[in-house]
Amino acid sequence: MSTENWVILGVVIALVLYFITLYNALVSLKHNVTKAWANIDVLLKQRHDELPKLVAACKEVMKFEQDTLEKVIRARSSVASARQSGNVKAVGRAETSLRAGLGNLFALAESYPDLKSNESFQQLQSRISSLENTIADRRELYNETVNNNNVRIEQFPDVLIASRFNFKAADLLEFEEAQLKDVNISKLFN
Repeated sequence: MSTENWVILGVVIALVLYFITLYNALVSLKHNVTKAWANIDVLLKQRHDELPKLVAACKEVMKFEQDTLEKVIRARSSVASARQSGNVKAVGRAETSLRAGLGNLFALAESYPDLKSNESFQQLQSRISSLENTIADRRELYNETVNNNNVRIEQFPDVLIASRFNFKAADLLEFEEAQLKDVNISKLFN
């Protein structure tokens, strides 16, 4: 074999190794997105399981606040449906509604001393608040992972491999603008 053939063979081997490295990096990013979503999904499921206990604890005391409790129950159902369908955007919308309902519920609970002093309610409120904080942290990690994935599959030369092997952009988990606003507590008591 001539020197020229060795050079060509070396270039081909280098390109194949480069292609394999890029492909494996894209596969890793895709699976990181899936793993990050699975971490959020576990927390959403845990919170989903805790909410009926919270509503039951509240029903005993908050007999006049059925509308708020029903909104939490409906929002919980919407989150569960969106989770099961795997629709990240629908989860974001449903989460906005659920978080607003929980905010209203916790704000209303302040006017019920019997409920505030109920040990079961306090534990559930603490548990759900802890889950909310963890979901927020995991959401941040998920969105960062999605962003890394989406940037890589659009960058050259990764875009060549991503389009050829059908790597797809993932959706960010976003909550609606209403979630970012403070709860208007005075409106709850009118």
